[in-house]
Amino acid sequence: MTFVQIIEYETTREDEMEALFQSWLRATEGKRTVTRDAHTQDRDDTHHYVDIIEFPSYEQAMVNNRLPETQKLAEQFRALCTKEPRFMNLEVMEEQA
Repeated sequence: MTFVQIIEYETTREDEMEALFQSWLRATEGKRTVTRDAHTQDRDDTHHYVDIIEFPSYEQAMVNNRLPETQKLAEQFRALCTKEPRFMNLEVMEEQA
């Protein structure tokens, strides 16, 4: 069953955050289990972001979470946020095209 994680966060260090994400993408090439990722920015509050990350299953999300590169990303990500990010972990019950 598809699993989606939504990460809501705020940062004033957008360039550093983008560089961090790009570094993680390079470091996890061929290892990460993410099937789709949408990085979004709030039009009304430009320091507010929501990332929507899709995995084939919860189990595959946990494989991705255990990667040393992901652990490092999480630590550095939190340091760049202006407040604690909010994580929502969702099982996809049904999809419509």
